Amino acid sequence: MTDERLGELAQDAGLTLFLLIVGIAGTHPASQDQLDWSRTPDGWAYLLVVLAALPFVLRRRHPIAVAVASGAAVLTYLAVGYAFGPIMFTIPVASYTLGSLLPMRSAVRWVAGYYLLMFAVSLSRMIREYGDDLWRQVAGWTLVSLAAFGAPLAIGVAVRVRRDSQAGVRAALARRAVSEERLRMAQELHDSVGHGLAVIAMQAGVALHVLEREPAKVRAALEAIRDTSRRSLDGLRSQLHDMREPTTDGLPRRPTVGLSTIDVLLERIRAGGLDVQADIDAVIRHGDLPPDADVAAYRIVQESLTNVLRHADASRATVAIHQRGATLLVDVIDNGTAAPDRPTGDTGTGIAGMRARAEALGGTFQAGPDAGGGFAVRARMPVPDTAHMSGSEP
Repeated sequence: MTDERLGELAQDAGLTLFLLIVGIAGTHPASQDQLDWSRTPDGWAYLLVVLAALPFVLRRRHPIAVAVASGAAVLTYLAVGYAFGPIMFTIPVASYTLGSLLPMRSAVRWVAGYYLLMFAVSLSRMIREYGDDLWRQVAGWTLVSLAAFGAPLAIGVAVRVRRDSQAGVRAALARRAVSEERLRMAQELHDSVGHGLAVIAMQAGVALHVLEREPAKVRAALEAIRDTSRRSLDGLRSQLHDMREPTTDGLPRRPTVGLSTIDVLLERIRAGGLDVQADIDAVIRHGDLPPDADVAAYRIVQESLTNVLRHADASRATVAIHQRGATLLVDVIDNGTAAPDRPTGDTGTGIAGMRARAEALGGTFQAGPDAGGGFAVRARMPVPDTAHMSGSEP
């Protein structure tokens, strides 16, 4: 049994004990002013008081059965002529229980049925007891009984609506979290596997081009294909493992990529025939950034260079990563021409993924033709300011 369930059971047990104590202790004093027209409380009266209160220990699990059992004891108590007393406290508790645990229409029907039976039993007693003062007593009893049944019912319904609304919000947030996690994993797969396939395709093209003339270069290209495919497969297996066995402890699922491994990425791109010049702050290379920004910057560089290999007729690319105050600057510029299938700032899964990474951290992203020719990707992401990094954005 969960702690929440134990807490609810303890609350219901406390409520039941309260009703029992008040009912047993207060029945005799309450009857003293009604002895002229009601029966003196005896053992049967106290038994009915107990039967009216005791079922409420199970009110959350069986609200209808509890209301029926308690209501039957109260109606019997009044029908045989015992005085009005603390046993009546079970009525608002039953109405609230039905309202808070049942659908509204069902709760209203059950409470209305209980009220009509109670009114009929009470009216029969008042006809015998009040004579000429009957209508005034009936009017007063009607108002009091409506309040005793209706107000707790309305409160219970309001509590149930609020609880259901909160549950709906929590469910929506959970669905959103699951969806975002799936999108994140899909983006990771796109970035890592897509990059590997682009490098493999480039190396295969190099190998075919020099197949007859330069066997040494063919061997180097095949070795690069082998190494890249292994890394891509390892990344794919890791991602699939994450999808099958997600962790819930808030710890990283696996060692993630980052700018500390940027040189490995750049060497793979250079091996594909693209001359890559890198200008990266030394402190950034040593993991001085927050993990989210570190991974985002790496993936933006990776996707940008992958797009250069796949879509641009470029021979050179420049990667610049600097921190200026509280802003991380990531620029990837190539000297290629815009191929017909090259994604722009408004199209392409990779472009959308890079933009999403930057904007998720509160940054900005631009991709498009560069003023000096070629194509430029520029991301600006907020990071904590560090005293040892200063300067201004170029």
